[in-house]
Amino acid sequence: MKALQLTARWPVPNVAAAVVLPDGTVATTGDTQRSFRLASISKMLVGWTLLVACEEGTMHLDQPLGRPECTLRHLLAHAGGYPFDGPEPISRVGARRIYSNTGIELAAAALAEAAGMPFADYQHEAVLLPLRMTSTVLRGSPAWGVHSTVADLLRFVTELRRPTLVGAASAEAFCTVQFPGLPGVVPGVGRYRDCPWGLGTEIRGHKQPHWTGTSNSPATYGHFGGAGTLLWVDPGASVACLALTDRLFDEWAAEALQLWPQLADAVLAEAVLGGATR
Repeated sequence: MKALQLTARWPVPNVAAAVVLPDGTVATTGDTQRSFRLASISKMLVGWTLLVACEEGTMHLDQPLGRPECTLRHLLAHAGGYPFDGPEPISRVGARRIYSNTGIELAAAALAEAAGMPFADYQHEAVLLPLRMTSTVLRGSPAWGVHSTVADLLRFVTELRRPTLVGAASAEAFCTVQFPGLPGVVPGVGRYRDCPWGLGTEIRGHKQPHWTGTSNSPATYGHFGGAGTLLWVDPGASVACLALTDRLFDEWAAEALQLWPQLADAVLAEAVLGGATR
């Protein structure tokens, strides 16, 4: 796929990327077996893991969790009022979207307690093993500590597009706006009057500027990570894209926020034209 050739110009030591087209065809570039730290893409795996736990009856999205009036749903949607890192709340529950590693970690810890096993073990058995993500491992915080490969993440993307581990209602909730209309910040990108979020995944909505493309549909969902990584799924175009690098986002943020949207727009243009090849 010609669009993927754009990643060769990125100022990073190593990059591997892939696109999934509407017919399921996959195009890749780089070493798809190379392990990278996903950083905050890890949160998408947390969200999916919690949805499996909810379907099994181990957890419930609206169960109280953390501070008073806060629920699991609030934590996964960054609406619990917790800061980026730290246990002391900085806002009312449901008042605004505050991107929070702490909230995700609280959700993972609650599952570990309810299941009677470490979160990493539960995630491995409930998600990674059945999806054959054999090169994916959690090292450290569930919010940012997963290491994986493009090959494994393609299996996760397949699950997102055609779920097998959760039912249709859970899959829809994952990428549906929770607590609509909340203002908030996407760290490193911008502040928005309306900052939509699903259950562990960001939703593009009408954010400008943004790290996805100008031609991505508002329903596009995904995540980027501080390790210089990105993953998005655009249901409107039935296209998905992921790219993993080993250069911290903060070291090339200004460039990344130009290069990532360029890649997305090129991918979507090529996909719509039907000219993509392996």
